[in-house]
Amino acid sequence: MRKIEMRRKRRDDASERFKNTPERMGKKVTYQEAGVDTRAAAALVGDIKGDVSRTQKQRQLFNSFGLFAAAFDLSDYQKPVIVTGCDGVGTKLELLLEREMEQEAGKDLVAMSVNDIITTGGDPLLFLDYIGIEKLHPERITKLIKGMCDYLEDCGCILAGGETAEMPGLVPHDVVELAGFCIGAVEKEELIQPDTVEIGDVLVGYASDGFHANGWSLVRRIFAEHQSQFSEGEIREMLAPTRLYHDVTNGLKAKGVIPKAYAHITGGGLPENLERLFCGMGADLEVPYWESEPIQKLLSFTDAEDRFHTFNMGIGWVSVVSPDQVEAACSVGSGGVVLGEVRAGEGVQARVKS
Repeated sequence: MRKIEMRRKRRDDASERFKNTPERMGKKVTYQEAGVDTRAAAALVGDIKGDVSRTQKQRQLFNSFGLFAAAFDLSDYQKPVIVTGCDGVGTKLELLLEREMEQEAGKDLVAMSVNDIITTGGDPLLFLDYIGIEKLHPERITKLIKGMCDYLEDCGCILAGGETAEMPGLVPHDVVELAGFCIGAVEKEELIQPDTVEIGDVLVGYASDGFHANGWSLVRRIFAEHQSQFSEGEIREMLAPTRLYHDVTNGLKAKGVIPKAYAHITGGGLPENLERLFCGMGADLEVPYWESEPIQKLLSFTDAEDRFHTFNMGIGWVSVVSPDQVEAACSVGSGGVVLGEVRAGEGVQARVKS
């Protein structure tokens, strides 16, 4: 009901805004007066060209098709399989916008999709964004795109295009709608095959940089109910952007390690994200203590079991490897840690290592 009322209010506000008055009667109206400035939008495209060009250092587009679409040449692949992903930043975005941390939001947007792409063993090639906003805000949009390009440059993925939609009367003035889309490719014979996972295979976990972009509805609820318990510095620390895990996958490739499966730990935590990999199997995991005072303070307000189904609990990525490849798997990225082994019987249970 509340959503319907909010939408009705926005329509009413828009109707009042565009209502005919004696001053308006007979006057020709421009698109800018209706709340959309196409000239400013065109100028913004020019302003972000430098950031966009940073994402074409490792790879280049094949053809821009007059800037209406982008193309990428796959001839370097023998038998390419296309992989795609789509994600957003969720309710974490509200806290980021309140603190003018748009650059971190841009990084979150990229990482949430790119990490999903690389679980296939593939390369992230192209990224596109959607930004919906009430009125063009060049500084805010530029910071969002700069954050995206920071991460895209790092993992060799091209910012191939995007959409910035001005929607006065529909999107509230303090809201930004944000979505990201990633396209990747992988050689067919190099595609990760979770159905090869066997009992006795080992799960190696890699540290997250915080809650990433999941569980923030719960975090916001705790902040609202226990506001005095958290300093602004602690909140900003917990708002660290989602980590990219391409250093892990690239490191394993360089060492010749062939993982059985990868898991990007997002909504649902370790149990849900790992259970989708196993058929008739499961695992009992021991997770290292999360060394973060602000995070431990926040976790103290959560249910002991529910937190494992909400947050990544300090592990943002898991590689499933055969026992003979554990040492190599633990040596890549910033270092991995053995969480447990695949066992018979469905279900994944996780607890903090004592």
